[in-house]
Amino acid sequence: MKNRIKECREKKGISQGKLADLCNVSRQTINAIENNKYDPSLQLAFKLAKTLEMTVDHLFCDEGEI
Repeated sequence: MKNRIKECREKKGISQGKLADLCNVSRQTINAIENNKYDPSLQLAFKLAKTLEMTVDHLFCDEGEI
């Protein structure tokens, strides 16, 4: 599953560290999610979407959709 977290985060001018703080995870977790090395829990996916003011559907999609 691919994601648009980095793109959305950068559009909002938020660093990985700041996003991590807002979602109560480590910066390394955000980095791993952005690089498709880690799939977040459903709870974290919703927290990321809310923080970035996006829907979960917009942030995460099948590989062919990006």
